[in-house]
Amino acid sequence: MRKDLQNLWSLTEPYVRDAGFELIEVTFGREASGWVLRLFIDAPWAPSTAPGVAPVTVSHDDCARVSRDVSAALDVADSIPHTYQLEVSSPGLDRPLRREGDFARFVGGSARIKLSDDGGGVDGGRRNFSGKILAAKDGRVEIECDGRSYQLPVDGIAKANLIPDWEREFHRSAS
Repeated sequence: MRKDLQNLWSLTEPYVRDAGFELIEVTFGREASGWVLRLFIDAPWAPSTAPGVAPVTVSHDDCARVSRDVSAALDVADSIPHTYQLEVSSPGLDRPLRREGDFARFVGGSARIKLSDDGGGVDGGRRNFSGKILAAKDGRVEIECDGRSYQLPVDGIAKANLIPDWEREFHRSAS
């Protein structure tokens, strides 16, 4: 992770956590509208949630509350030397996966994973994988892709996202 993103992550994460959420992703860069700092937050994972209990979701009000808290902290820290826009949102259906715990949370789901250039590659340099997450432990993610199982180092992953299960989402929204 770039040093400036790591600094922003370290500065904002305590405020996100104090609000009862997990910081999932931080992006910061120049766009057509100017500089934009984006924070993606999610409800903490509770693997022991009882069957039939609805998972906690992130509401618009939650994002607004976190935005106010983080904005005040960023103003005090004065770590961004130019104007920028702060956006706080839920991670969406194609949620980014960064840490081993993120992958463990979604075992059984599908993901798209890209290894970094220095991530070692697999099978003669393969860097792109798309398939079912089988496991996540000991710093590795196991993914089933093209009829095979691959063990990928979490610290060698440049980018990973869930692949939305549209069938499940359509069924869920219909009920």
